[in-house]
Order: sequence, then C-alpha cells, then structure tokens
Amino acid sequence: MGLVYADITLINGEDVILAKRHIIGQEEIKQMTVNMLVDSGAYMLAINENIQEQLQLPILEKRKAQMADGSIKEYNVVGPIELRFKNRQCTCRAMVLNGDNEPLLGAIPMEEMDVLIHPLRQELIVNPEHPYFAQLKMK
Repeated sequence: MGLVYADITLINGEDVILAKRHIIGQEEIKQMTVNMLVDSGAYMLAINENIQEQLQLPILEKRKAQMADGSIKEYNVVGPIELRFKNRQCTCRAMVLNGDNEPLLGAIPMEEMDVLIHPLRQELIVNPEHPYFAQLKMK
C-alpha cells in the first residue's frame, strides 16, 4: 500500500474557547488546512514548528517518542488542537517536529474521529459503518 494523505483542518483550541466566551470573534480563531500523512503506525498527531507558530499553540510539556529507527527523541507537546475532517472532529495534543517536517495524523485522533484508511482507494474515509457520527469503542 502506498502513502495516504488527507486534508485536515487544524484549529487553535484555546481560540475556540475564547470565541465561545465572546472574548474574541469567530474570525479571530486561528486555523489552517494541512495535507497530512495518515500514519496508523504513529500514535499521536505530529505537527511541525511552522504550523505551531502559525496557530500560536502553547507548549504544554515535553515528551519522548521512539522513532521508526528505534532512536528516542524529545519533543514539545502543544495543544489543544481541534481537528476536522469531513463530518468528524476531535480535540487533542500534538508533538512538534523540527522545522517544516511532514505532519502526521496518528492512530489516536483517527480512532477518536472514527475514520479509516481505505486500502484500495488509498485515502482516508469516514467509517462506513457509522457515516453520520463518530462511534467510539468503550471496551
């Protein structure tokens, strides 16, 4: 199977809260749509420093992650970030990759949004068993 990419809208979660409290206007919510590599082998959402800067996401902590080659690296974790794909959304944190490295949509936000990789079409799709709303597994 080849690489799968999807257009994911990333929204500054703190701005969403401020807009709901009428502290800022809806037009002031920082957001952008990013073509991301869909990587079910990664756990979290990973963005790069350029995306973090544009969305002005605060650093919440530092965490270590094991890379594909087995090495361990430490990254900043930012959030909250609201993700939107088609009729799905979730809010999560993201690890920040250096520079303009390719952003990744990992398994945790994929599970929360109830989206799947369609292997034949090589695209991200809404789970056809739950086309109108995300359904989570509780067991």
